[in-house]
Amino acid sequence: MNIKADLSILDIIGHLIIWVVLSIVTLGIALFFFPYSFSRFVINRTSVVDAAGVERKMVCDINLFSNIGHIILWMLISLVTFGLGYIFYFYRVWNYALNNSRVA
Repeated sequence: MNIKADLSILDIIGHLIIWVVLSIVTLGIALFFFPYSFSRFVINRTSVVDAAGVERKMVCDINLFSNIGHIILWMLISLVTFGLGYIFYFYRVWNYALNNSRVA
């Protein structure tokens, strides 16, 4: 099996512009939601290709607002650690996103 990502430069730029604007408007609070959006953005544009060449899409079943408690907890950890906790938060979100993804 192989993994194939279908990310165009325009998709990436559009996604980044939206999140930069949201981060400015919310004074950085949107950055705690960004890892969820980023991981879902990449996973939903990824396919698994089997040995026969059949391509099956991956689907990430998380949404931005289903984990408010998780986000608040990591906000507090990030504030207490002066931002160092955010690095770990990004990895934990990826772990959560991959565990809540499926091949359709």
